[in-house]
Amino acid sequence: MAKQTVKVIVAGAAGRMGRTILSLAHLDPEIKIAGAFEKADSPSIGRDISELIGAVPFDIPVHPDLRECVQFGNVIIDFTQPEALPYHLEIALKTRRAMVIGTTGLTQPLIQKIQSASRKIPIVQAPNMSIGVNLLFKLASLVSGTLDHRYDVEIVEEHHKHKKDAPSGTALELGRLIAKARKIDFQVNAVYGRKGLTGERKRGSIGIHAVRGGDVVGNHQVSFISEGERVELIHKASSREAFGQGALLAAKFVAKKKIGFYNMQQVLGL
Repeated sequence: MAKQTVKVIVAGAAGRMGRTILSLAHLDPEIKIAGAFEKADSPSIGRDISELIGAVPFDIPVHPDLRECVQFGNVIIDFTQPEALPYHLEIALKTRRAMVIGTTGLTQPLIQKIQSASRKIPIVQAPNMSIGVNLLFKLASLVSGTLDHRYDVEIVEEHHKHKKDAPSGTALELGRLIAKARKIDFQVNAVYGRKGLTGERKRGSIGIHAVRGGDVVGNHQVSFISEGERVELIHKASSREAFGQGALLAAKFVAKKKIGFYNMQQVLGL
């Protein structure tokens, strides 16, 4: 039986992730680019999406609003900004379109709004959609549950200088998973950087540190440090293709669902 083609609409089409997703979708026989949109003041408005990715003409323009292209697809892929997401979510609800949300820097009220919307439409939401990072999530949880409090936990994340939120959503998710495995409260035990006379390291604390510079796509390191040894888990992304491939896998997954809130662990069967 032939696989169903998934028709995607890409938000933030002219951005770094938008272009990556469009380029990968163009090469995927199971994906059809049905639409793309950007904020109204973008110089890309009206241009054919082929100009964004150096491909043959698609005869699909970049629209200034999701409402103008939502009817052409069945899955909206959103890697934009937290402030734009509620509007996109509202349109998805009205038109009953599935969503893949990779936008980072989400507040807890916004995550709750996404979860509420998933009672009516299917949504995959994750702070990081790469296969490698989601394996890192699983490994961090496993190691944290195996090594006791004698192993101090430190998380260091590195991203390009243009990233607006810190720490990264991936680092925060790592912290939450580690805390859950150790049966402690992440909000109480998280320590964001250190400065001045901080005193002795508190038992159970989870250090999280953000580095910003240059064009770093995304590096994450989790260290479990004891008196006599150190265990490190490291993931380094050399391009955005890993995130884009994950987003397309999520689109194929969510296109088959009617409702529900899903993460990349479920998409990947981890």
